[in-house]
Amino acid sequence: MSPNVTSTADFLLELRCEEIPARMQAGARADLEKLFRKELDAAGLKPGAITVWSTPRRLALIAKGLPLATEAVREEAKGPRTSAPEQALEGFLRKTGLTKDQLTERDGVWFAVTEKPGRATADVLAEAIPAIVRAFPWPKSQRWGAASLATDSLRWVRPLSGIVAILGEDLVELEVGGIRSGYATLGHRFHHAGEITIGSAHDYAEKLRACHVIVDHVEREGIVRTKAKAAAEAAGLVLVEDEGLVIENAGLTEWPQPLLGRFDEAFLAVPPEVIQLTARINQKYFICRDGAGNLANAFVCTANIEAKDHGVAIVDGNRKVLAARLSDARFFWEQDKKKPLALQAEKLARITFHEKLGTVGQRQDRFIGLADAFQGQLADSVPAAKQAAAILKADLVTEMVGEFPELQGLMGGYYAAAEGLPGAVAAAVRDHYKPAGQSDALPTEGAAILTALIDKIDALVGFFGADLKPTGSKDPFALRRAALGVIRLVTENELRLSLGQLFDAAAQLYRAQGIAVENASAELLAFFADRLKVQQREAGVRHDLIDAVFAVKDAKGGGEDDLVRLLARVHALQAFVTTEDGTNLLAGYKRAANILKKEGAHDQTAGAHGEGTVPPTGEEDPLVLVDDPALKGVAAQFSHPERTLSYQPEPAEQALIDALDTAEPRAEAAIAVEDFTAAMAALASLRAPIDSFFDQVTVNDADANKRASRLGMLGRFRAAVHKVADFSRIEG
Repeated sequence: MSPNVTSTADFLLELRCEEIPARMQAGARADLEKLFRKELDAAGLKPGAITVWSTPRRLALIAKGLPLATEAVREEAKGPRTSAPEQALEGFLRKTGLTKDQLTERDGVWFAVTEKPGRATADVLAEAIPAIVRAFPWPKSQRWGAASLATDSLRWVRPLSGIVAILGEDLVELEVGGIRSGYATLGHRFHHAGEITIGSAHDYAEKLRACHVIVDHVEREGIVRTKAKAAAEAAGLVLVEDEGLVIENAGLTEWPQPLLGRFDEAFLAVPPEVIQLTARINQKYFICRDGAGNLANAFVCTANIEAKDHGVAIVDGNRKVLAARLSDARFFWEQDKKKPLALQAEKLARITFHEKLGTVGQRQDRFIGLADAFQGQLADSVPAAKQAAAILKADLVTEMVGEFPELQGLMGGYYAAAEGLPGAVAAAVRDHYKPAGQSDALPTEGAAILTALIDKIDALVGFFGADLKPTGSKDPFALRRAALGVIRLVTENELRLSLGQLFDAAAQLYRAQGIAVENASAELLAFFADRLKVQQREAGVRHDLIDAVFAVKDAKGGGEDDLVRLLARVHALQAFVTTEDGTNLLAGYKRAANILKKEGAHDQTAGAHGEGTVPPTGEEDPLVLVDDPALKGVAAQFSHPERTLSYQPEPAEQALIDALDTAEPRAEAAIAVEDFTAAMAALASLRAPIDSFFDQVTVNDADANKRASRLGMLGRFRAAVHKVADFSRIEG
């Protein structure tokens, strides 16, 4: 008889060890819950809520309302028919592990029916917990003790020292790597000596709290956040909020006690970012600002004990450690300033950028040359940008950036200012890595915008030209981020420039240095189209419309590569295609395109999709639209609008000719002044004539003259539409 499946109990699991790195705790909590649920699902157990906690010394899981037993399960597998060959039956028996006399026959078919009795949940857990521990995916783990000589011995992030496993009030007896489960755990390392006996999941958190352990990591984070802020405010200061530091301090302590300390004001001569990084990365301290927003000579550290002297000794010890770190930073700052950035930049010739793309020194030479390719709105900023380009990466060889790589660019700006270079040059060096992400601020000065573009374009052209472009989810050189950075710099600053020309100029600079880089402008523009679609998705811009505009060719056969103009065209197109006129015109376009395609009237200037680019002349010649030699001679009469037909056109046919005669110049004039809304309106005037044409005119007339002319009209209609966008790429 199976156990009572209606009874439930709460289950507590604690896995205790030496200090778990704070950075691993969030992942460990998620992994513990995932593995626990997987084991329970396999056994047919459905718990209620599951809570997972972590401290530096333990992982804890509480599963509410766990059934005390699994239900009995009847499983049925359908086999071959009773009349099937003997070999089929033998295969079924091997698969099920049964004998023929154990099968059930029903309606001429063999069935394997097995009954699995219910199991006590404690027995399931006794098998599941060791499996979870042994399968735990720590980023780094270790073996320990005499057993570690065997390669199959238990691995854990730090030596596992204790397991608590209680279902209801009963111990779940199990053993992992020689460690047996029990009721006993340990409290705070310093505030409580000896073991604590846990009775059940219900008293676990409170018994630990009484022994100076707050097991709930979220509660500890709240204490760090609140008390650190209060400590700063008590001194008349403002805490610089840092949620990552809150989580890390909570992960380093079981009884967090934020304390405010002071350091020597003389250290404030060092750039504030250096002080913040020194405090944050090396010591896990918060920093503070005064009422004016300036960095204060104060820090907040988080102790793990409630000291009898209210933390005086702890703060003093932390102050001394921080002072030593800041002394090193100040030494680097002073030493680096002794050598001008131009002199530092000479060392870049010895640093490889990439084995296929030369040195960092060569990059800087290319930066200077690429600055000359920027004119128009940025022309006035080119001199300052070229001056900055010559020292753009010089801070990479400084002592400070060697210690804190996160400060590259920023320190270059400080060193440029310290040696008296113009403010625009210092800003251009400081901000050339921006934007580092989608939410990062953009450079604001012209020279800084220029150097930010130069840095990213040089990298994109080099890696694409050397066939080192991103593949799938892999992007080791962060080229997707670089492309998004260029898109933001161009569109948010409304810069009117040709990306294709810049890509070509950058490729030529590589080749002038003897570096084999192929011209990858076409690939890069396609890559930018994909990135633009990703970036514009949140703004509600349709990806197919971006494709449609990117496919438009100019009078020289080049693609659209002015991102500001492109987006203006896309926005006008999106507004148009949502209207009734836009929807109907798109339907008419697709019908015309299908007829032309069916009749072999292919667009000779079409791209990869086989549709829609405008020839360099701006006209689409029916002579290349018709494959039938018998029709080519007569098609010439409709090559241009001013030519007359050799027959009397039908009314709907003449209406389309008249509409094209009016719409084409209107659309061209609007496009010339970048009034894309007006261009769409011109196209909208073709909607009714093309509808009537299809309703009232037979395109594939038996008369070769009429057939060729009417195909020519459809070709002319398609060409007119393609001057605005490649409608073949629009969905719907």
